[in-house]
Amino acid sequence: MSLSLSTAARTAAQMGLVSCETCKLLSRPVHPEDPGHCPRCGAELEFRRAYSLQRTWALVIAAAVCYIPANMLPMMATSTFASSEADTIMGGVVYLFASGSWPLALIVLIASVMVPLGKLVALAYLLISVHRGMRGGCHQRARLYRMVELIGRWSMLDVFVVTFTVALVQLEPLMVVRPGPAVLFFAVVVVLTMIAAETFDPRLIWDAAGPVENEND
Repeated sequence: MSLSLSTAARTAAQMGLVSCETCKLLSRPVHPEDPGHCPRCGAELEFRRAYSLQRTWALVIAAAVCYIPANMLPMMATSTFASSEADTIMGGVVYLFASGSWPLALIVLIASVMVPLGKLVALAYLLISVHRGMRGGCHQRARLYRMVELIGRWSMLDVFVVTFTVALVQLEPLMVVRPGPAVLFFAVVVVLTMIAAETFDPRLIWDAAGPVENEND
């Protein structure tokens, strides 16, 4: 004789518990409407971040809009006695590669082009998966979110500025280097994507998936 049991794995929220976003302690809230503070670190507890999806969508869309001029407009303008030239981010990558500094060109390409674009795509995917209630791949999406949050601090504008300036530093007495309008847009993209990663509540990934059915025979 065989006994078949079907149970649904319940989340902490379904059990009336709340996790601290600072120390990750799982505790029971003081009140259903006001969970109070974490008994271990004293941080304010929240069942879910208020308007997390709406705020993250707004930040992602704004960053995507700024990403276009950040790559299309000049990032840096160089002036000499004879001529003046402006370079975009990709123009700087091509210049570094043509001058033999392909490792620097690769760093600029990854940090200034691929990383911001990858963060935008990843955040959009996480938002869409929550809206559609995607059930599978919760662990993978949680790891994707942690990766986006981790690399956000490394997508710095300084990478392009420093490497491009180093390539021209030996000509400094005869050349003037000025930042272009793309600097502002790129800085806005970096800041907005970092804030978007912070406003997104990863617990919504598990809420959208719902209970997971486990069967043991």
